[in-house]
Amino acid sequence: MAAQVTINEGVLWVGGEAYPLRNISHVGQRRLAVDKGAAWKKFILRSIGWFILGGIFAAVADTVGTIVFLVVEALLIWKLVSALQKPPVYGLVLNTSGTQREAIWSTQQEEIQRLVYEITKAIGNPDVAQTVINVEHAVQGDLIQQYGAGSIGKAQHSGSGSIGGS
Repeated sequence: MAAQVTINEGVLWVGGEAYPLRNISHVGQRRLAVDKGAAWKKFILRSIGWFILGGIFAAVADTVGTIVFLVVEALLIWKLVSALQKPPVYGLVLNTSGTQREAIWSTQQEEIQRLVYEITKAIGNPDVAQTVINVEHAVQGDLIQQYGAGSIGKAQHSGSGSIGGS
């Protein structure tokens, strides 16, 4: 999904959010990637639990139990593989009046680096002509799933876009 970021008349527009350039005290980026160790740990713990419970179920329910056992284990493997294959995402971080916000997210680091450069340039010279930057690999929604330091759970973010896919 593409998103448009506009700098015009001293204001940075990210979707429907407006950030006056004079109020921005810091521009940077954030990288979020899957915690592969936590994903493996979660998989191993779930698999051990399922081997115990599913093994008992398979022994009691014969053929149907064995099929259910294999299907559930395949589902656990599928969840692990899908978590490990998620690409890192990069966020544009803006500090305004002591508040840090992630304004937009992309699966391409170069797009966020370009935004950081263009916004920094505009802060130094707010009277320049309008600048429009298209973020072609923006991600949409309000939850970042399977990302975060020390966790593969959910993390809230407050900016435009979400983490879901590319």
